[in-house]
Amino acid sequence: MIAAGIVDATLDGKRATPIHGRPVAGIAARAEPIALVVRGGLVESVHAGHVVALDAAGRPVLSAGDPEVTFFARSALKPLQAVAMLRAGLDLDGPLLALAAASHTGEPDHLRGVRRILGRAGLTEADLGNTPDRPLDPDAGARWWAAGRAAEPVAQNCSGKHAAMLATCVAAGWDTAGYLGQDHPLQRTIRAVVEELTGVVAAHIAVDGCGAPLLSTTPIGLARAFARIAGARPGTPEGRVAEALRGHPWWAAGTGRCATRLVAAVPGLIAKDGADGVLAAALPDGRAMALKVLDGSARPVPAVAAAVLGALGAGGPALAEAGQVDVLGGGTPVGTVQALVGVAPPAR
Repeated sequence: MIAAGIVDATLDGKRATPIHGRPVAGIAARAEPIALVVRGGLVESVHAGHVVALDAAGRPVLSAGDPEVTFFARSALKPLQAVAMLRAGLDLDGPLLALAAASHTGEPDHLRGVRRILGRAGLTEADLGNTPDRPLDPDAGARWWAAGRAAEPVAQNCSGKHAAMLATCVAAGWDTAGYLGQDHPLQRTIRAVVEELTGVVAAHIAVDGCGAPLLSTTPIGLARAFARIAGARPGTPEGRVAEALRGHPWWAAGTGRCATRLVAAVPGLIAKDGADGVLAAALPDGRAMALKVLDGSARPVPAVAAAVLGALGAGGPALAEAGQVDVLGGGTPVGTVQALVGVAPPAR
């Protein structure tokens, strides 16, 4: 439960004290503290959220908050969307399939990969329907700004997914116009597969930051879906996505990203983050986890993910390093972000 004075939910979670006159329920009512921000030995901030971890049999073995809470998993749904696209006829593997499930940083090879996906389907950047942006990678972004370039869809972190969505439409014989509409055959197919893999009905549909339909799920549903993808047979759509994510993590994220570091630290792992403090990960034997930070911050995600993976038996020095989040003072580490769930990695 959130700290007293912010949200004071009833025991059944159906009602909560209003904040500024507005009721807070659902995602906030049952959240629990999952990480501390410690500066100079003093707790400076507390992040609350929802976390669940599953064992190889799919049983919850660790949780905080409410594993059944309805939330938007944002870009953590991309591997599920990629499975749906493969089932509909998309012909990608390896780095380009990882890019189809990516929240990339806009580094040069990412953009070249997006153009390759489009070109193989007889399409161009003009067909992309996602939001224009500049590269997330600091160096690539600086070069973009220095060249005086405006925001472009190809540079936005979801352009690989959108290129793959368009290529799927071409492969399936669907009209590429309106491919982002909820009732387009592509989006209906994606919704059916997301609900199948998670075992959760998408009770809410919104619009993601990139303009694509956004489906709700639950933390335990998201973890379940990742377990199914990570443990799938080679050659199946799920198995192809898993192979692409674990074999080409840079293509699915970028230099220095949390998911890139976690996959490099844990052999066999697949991992995908999402905006507003979301991450899911799974191992080939079915061990899996999902987390949602209540305030939407990405800051505690590496520490919490590493601690939960450690609790699932995937710990080690590399994982501890991947989960290290320093608190800086004058450019020097003066504290850390410490997970309150799982097995916290040792401090450096």
